[in-house]
Amino acid sequence: METLSRRALNRATLERQVLLRRAKMSAFDAIEHLAGLQAQAPFPPYFALWSRLAGFQPAELAELLESRRVVRIALMRGTVHLVTAADALAWRPVVQRIYDRDLKQNTLHAAALADLDHSTVASAARELLRRGPLPGTALGAELARTWDAPATSLTHLARGRLPLVQTPPRAIWGKAGQTTYACLDEWVGAPLSPPAPAELISRYLRAFGPATVADVQTWAGITRLGEVASSMDLRRYRDPDGRELLDLPELTVPDEDVPAPPRLLGPFDQMVLSYADRTRVISDTYRKRVISHNGLVKGTLLVDGQVCGFWEIKATRKAAVIELSPFEKLGKRDLAALEKSAGELVKWAEAAAETYDVRTHPPE
Repeated sequence: METLSRRALNRATLERQVLLRRAKMSAFDAIEHLAGLQAQAPFPPYFALWSRLAGFQPAELAELLESRRVVRIALMRGTVHLVTAADALAWRPVVQRIYDRDLKQNTLHAAALADLDHSTVASAARELLRRGPLPGTALGAELARTWDAPATSLTHLARGRLPLVQTPPRAIWGKAGQTTYACLDEWVGAPLSPPAPAELISRYLRAFGPATVADVQTWAGITRLGEVASSMDLRRYRDPDGRELLDLPELTVPDEDVPAPPRLLGPFDQMVLSYADRTRVISDTYRKRVISHNGLVKGTLLVDGQVCGFWEIKATRKAAVIELSPFEKLGKRDLAALEKSAGELVKWAEAAAETYDVRTHPPE
């Protein structure tokens, strides 16, 4: 069995995450290829597509959300993802066990919901949402008219038992909108699919492989996928620590010496979140500086395929500044490439500003 170096795994990840070169593909095709985008905040998916696609403009993703071809829904790991409508219909049944378990164990809500018939409450919530999308507070308040439980807990139950999408104008670029919910199948006009965990594994490997079973399970947030993978026709490698790596048989791994241009990745980029062993793209030391204790993930700097710092935009109505904070001394050519890309990013993200600046802080 062939052993892949960490650098080879890095280059494979960059290729499948469309980070070796910007692609000329539609936003829809990119979202499908990437197995969705992290979306627990409204706008990181826009930055993820900017990093990967040539000429991407926010209006393209906004139109996909408004036309319901893509949706924002809680899926893998219990977090909100932006995925195609078809993938949402296919994947929510596979990861539903995350939400079933949470309703029994959640420290804030489980006790308040323990004596309720969850199916009955969920059916009532679905009927309410058939009249039109509702904010979470309004949905909970309506349910509290019938059930003696906190409105916030009843909303939590509805989110756990029903495949609720967050509807526009939430996450439409340039607009503000509170979180309002609709049932996925009602919203897109199609039924949920029977659970197919093997297909979920295949889609992960196409976007993130080669990878271990532990990597797949970390991304998905569910266990016992090793049993499923063992029955699949997969290519197998070893990583430098001797762990088995899985991959689709039709896919190959690029040469480890393929150049990897410096990049700016957006906040919550899935590449730094979707592995049990993230050292293929970020060291354990740097990971602690990028991901906060409460789960916030900064936009990152990528040099030679590895995270080596973070960036932040600070904007007023007239001025926009992007600050780069590398963790180590960078070569002049790499730093110049990052600063050039940062200048393009801040102008793209803050198009209404009158002045722009790029500031680089010395490594601490």
